[in-house]
Amino acid sequence: MSHRRAHKLPARPELLLILGSGLTVTLIMIIVAVLLIREHASTLQTAQRSTSNITQLINADVLRNIELYELALQGLISAASNDLPGVPLDVRHKLQFDQSTAAPYKGEVLLLDATGQVIADSSTLRPTARNFANRDYFQVHQNNPEIGLFISRPFKIHCDCDQEWRIAFSRRVNGPNGEFSGVAVATMRLAYFDQLFNSLTIGSGNTINLLNNQGILLAQQPLLERNMIDKDLSSRPNFKRMLQEGSGSFRAISASSGTLRLFTFTSVGHLPLIVVVALANDDVFAAWRRAAWLTAGATGVLCIGLLWLTWMLRLELRRRYRAEKVLSELAATDALTGLANRRILDQRLRLEWDRAQRSSEPLALLMIDVDHFKAFNDRHGHQGGDDALRNVAQVIASNIRRPADLAARYGGEEFAVILPHTDAKGARVIAEQIRSSVEKLPPVAGSVGPITVSVGLSTGDRKNPSSLEQLLLSADQALYAAKHGGRNRTVDADLL
Repeated sequence: MSHRRAHKLPARPELLLILGSGLTVTLIMIIVAVLLIREHASTLQTAQRSTSNITQLINADVLRNIELYELALQGLISAASNDLPGVPLDVRHKLQFDQSTAAPYKGEVLLLDATGQVIADSSTLRPTARNFANRDYFQVHQNNPEIGLFISRPFKIHCDCDQEWRIAFSRRVNGPNGEFSGVAVATMRLAYFDQLFNSLTIGSGNTINLLNNQGILLAQQPLLERNMIDKDLSSRPNFKRMLQEGSGSFRAISASSGTLRLFTFTSVGHLPLIVVVALANDDVFAAWRRAAWLTAGATGVLCIGLLWLTWMLRLELRRRYRAEKVLSELAATDALTGLANRRILDQRLRLEWDRAQRSSEPLALLMIDVDHFKAFNDRHGHQGGDDALRNVAQVIASNIRRPADLAARYGGEEFAVILPHTDAKGARVIAEQIRSSVEKLPPVAGSVGPITVSVGLSTGDRKNPSSLEQLLLSADQALYAAKHGGRNRTVDADLL
């Protein structure tokens, strides 16, 4: 029992060490993972706040400038409704287009009659004969008197050096009885949006977009594809979600780039316009990803180092246990014979005696002495004597087969054997086996006869003998009787 327990003792501290180390590493990884997840969410919130601020800035700037165009249109309509006969042409022109001078990136400001013909032009006192009855901003007011301010789709006009994109802001002009009498139109160069968007720093790979509520792209900076302006995006899921929610943020795959993006969007006041800031997911989390890799690497090194130290400590504990076990065995073993020493014999004998007293089981003790050992030692020297003692110890040990039995060197050429749960009859059998086996050992060269032993046997239980000391004394007396009775024999103390 004690032998098996000795092997199991190091398993508990070793298991606790491994479990403690594993738990520590797991907790470190969980804490770092939670912190990284929280930082990821914080990075996303920061990006959402930043892009929301950008959309609000664009919203305010676009609203302010559209209000200027709205004032220009209202001024033109108001001047057109007042017929001032006799007013010089230049004064009339100034009254009609005075408000339009404040509008930035202004193109043409026109007044169309009910047929779409230009009857007033901000760029000249005498307008060129042109007709815009086929334009969307004319037809929508002609067909719908309740439309209010209308923002057209982008269109191109020919300039001196190239074609230029513009959009038109228009309002219906009603006659005295509310009938349709024309359209006031002011065009804006889309370069305004390019200038506005370029003034905002959002990083490469990200875009700022302006769409109307029909899904027509009015402006994008930078352009993801050629011919993006005036492109219809109404069928795309992302636009449908923006149109439904009105404002907010979400992450989704961009149909244009095919990459994951953070879309932040808002409506421009009550106008049919939507400002969208689209940030590439890689750009949003670039700094977080670098920090995450650094943190994960440092945590990995820390955890590997901790596990390595745990492994080294485990090996050290095993080496220490083995060393302590060897020292314990050395302290419990007779160096010459390999049997238990006198200290272990005394401990086990006391233990087995107390156990026998509690259980009423018999306990046998054999005292064994090598016959004529002093003469043998003188004849063959100390080396020969030591060899003889080792041979005798091997024979005794080979005849002790039960785990509870113990063979020990008592001192000099004397040995003792403890036989728990063994009565006198069983003890005599074992004693005779030992004696006869020793007698059969090969004789030493130069010896006059074989090596022999004398055995004294004593058995006891709760009643007989009355004490451990009496058991030892009885076994010693039986050994003395065996030696004086001719040696190479077994004497039972109960038969004396």
